[in-house]
Amino acid sequence: MTISEVVALARQRLSAGGVPAEEAPGDAEVLARHLLEWDLARYATGLREPAPAGFVDRYDALLARRLRREPVSQIVGHREFWGLDFEVTRDVLTPRPETEFVVQAALDLSRAHAQRLGSHGVIVDIGTGSGCIVVALATELPESRFIASDASLEALAVARRNAARHGVASRIAFLHSCLVPPENDIEMIVSNPPYIPLAQHAVLPPEVRDYEPAVALYGGIDGLDVYRALFENAPRQLNEGGWLVVEVGYDQADSVSALADLQWWQPGPTYRDLQGIERVLTFRARCPTDA
Repeated sequence: MTISEVVALARQRLSAGGVPAEEAPGDAEVLARHLLEWDLARYATGLREPAPAGFVDRYDALLARRLRREPVSQIVGHREFWGLDFEVTRDVLTPRPETEFVVQAALDLSRAHAQRLGSHGVIVDIGTGSGCIVVALATELPESRFIASDASLEALAVARRNAARHGVASRIAFLHSCLVPPENDIEMIVSNPPYIPLAQHAVLPPEVRDYEPAVALYGGIDGLDVYRALFENAPRQLNEGGWLVVEVGYDQADSVSALADLQWWQPGPTYRDLQGIERVLTFRARCPTDA
């Protein structure tokens, strides 16, 4: 059988086994390319080649893992984000496309800050996970310094390896904490916090519910616990005019904005995902007398 024929059968097998129909074709291809160690160009030109010896058996083993709903990113051990390749394990969330809007928002605000003041302060990533946000920012802002914090030592280890992979580890301090660090020159705090309400556990896709770390998923009864903590504590550490940039759940923009208003935060630009959903909110701290 050719590579093309084997992969076509794999698509059918994944779809029939419960993998979402929109994911099965891409998953079958990614797993095949992973085994073959081919990039997209090589894969496109090699589809009509006979499957190498042993390929089908090894491919079947990976398909069996996917049929148990293990995420492809964990099977192959990496995922692309912001054009960079990131290691992924069961200790971290798989980087998702909507989180790239956190990076974009932070870049826009940081560059405006530097243009206005002529310098960069420290950027802090709360709940860094794989490090995808802070590493992406570090590659784009070579004059900035960063702190990446996480409550999970295992996640911090993954983030450190990703920072080293992309040559930015020397500008990132890694901190085992879930709090805003006591730094004096914080220009911006960014975060993709856990925001899923606990009651939604049973309805999550198996790839999320069974394979991603609960500490990075659930944000309390209503999903908003970490936002409350950030809005209460972040103003004490931010420079005057500093920014807070957060990702929110698909239906949480209004609730998070209301919490921010209670703590005297001034709203800034909002970023919508490709479906038009408000996904990233920005806030600047203000004093009650400014209201």
